[in-house]
Amino acid sequence: MAATRKYPEELRRRATRMAVDARKDSESKAGAIRRVAEQLGVHPEALRTWVKRAETDEGLRPGSTSEDEMRIAGLEREVRELRRANQILRSASAFFAAELERVTLMATIPLSGRRRRLRII
Repeated sequence: MAATRKYPEELRRRATRMAVDARKDSESKAGAIRRVAEQLGVHPEALRTWVKRAETDEGLRPGSTSEDEMRIAGLEREVRELRRANQILRSASAFFAAELERVTLMATIPLSGRRRRLRII
């Protein structure tokens, strides 16, 4: 289940776009994120994180894109499920192997010996 977000998605997109545009202007580059954050009532570090993510997604900054991270998270979830299924199958295999060994052992004992062992008259 996804965590609730403090800021709506539309505000995040708008703030990111405004901060990126403000940073392009050479006169207002220093402190652009702080000014935009104050204008919109957003925490500056939150806006800085959104801008970094947008730059990474656009290829302007090195790192994993949001799409890659979502794909990785899905693959990690699938690996966990497969490992769990594998463990269940290993346990079942061990159980049935032990049962098969017991039945095979019983089949190798002569019938007269089995009767005595099982107290069958």
